[in-house]
Amino acid sequence: MGFVKTKEEMEKYFSLGDRKFIGAKMMGVMFQGSAEISKRLLPPPLEIADAPNGMIFIAEYPETNLGPGYREAAIYLRCQYKGEIGSYCLSMPITREGRMHNGRNVFGLPKKLADDIQVHRDGDKAHGWVERKGIRIIDIKIELTASLPQLPPLGPSFTFKASPKIDLTPGFDGPVLLCAQKTEINMKTCEIGQAEVTMQESVEDPWHEIEIEKVLIAYYMITDNVMQPGKVIAEVDPEPFIPHYYKMTDFYHG
Repeated sequence: MGFVKTKEEMEKYFSLGDRKFIGAKMMGVMFQGSAEISKRLLPPPLEIADAPNGMIFIAEYPETNLGPGYREAAIYLRCQYKGEIGSYCLSMPITREGRMHNGRNVFGLPKKLADDIQVHRDGDKAHGWVERKGIRIIDIKIELTASLPQLPPLGPSFTFKASPKIDLTPGFDGPVLLCAQKTEINMKTCEIGQAEVTMQESVEDPWHEIEIEKVLIAYYMITDNVMQPGKVIAEVDPEPFIPHYYKMTDFYHG
């Protein structure tokens, strides 16, 4: 493959359709957080949902239809747009650079390359963590105690796509687009239990800014995930989004 892709290469890539993740190992927590923090971290026009809840996952994808498997993690806040309940991703570390650009440029997900992401299962214990810039930003240990047929539905993921100004002033060269995308999660197994969650302070990855007031569900599951195409649902006021955009990068200001 060269710098300029051939017609055949383009057709092969776009004929893949849905992004598929076979035999995904996923663990994490659904939690109750702070309404004050959720309101501050959600960019308009997204609003806090019926409760200030959120979700963290750490995942290993051994097989995909995009190429070699990889690992990633994410932290989401529950939110709503015009009455539709969904979620908003604050951070998504990932272990493979090629999949990072696909998620950022196509879907608007705040992906960054991680040092290490691990998911381990030993009997009734699951342990996962994410390390970036030498800091373990999230560490989750779960004592599994029961099985569930299904976790509560999450609704669509709301993302924003924008291009910062080239003249190095605040703002964007073009519109800010609010998008929605759904992922179908087909569970093979799902176990729940009690979790211990630890977050270390990091300037570049401030997961510690989220206050987990209560773990609602701690889970470990094996799934087949189908990431469906997204769509643009609105063009939004760019001004309120400017300070939210820079979670996409390691933001240094002197």
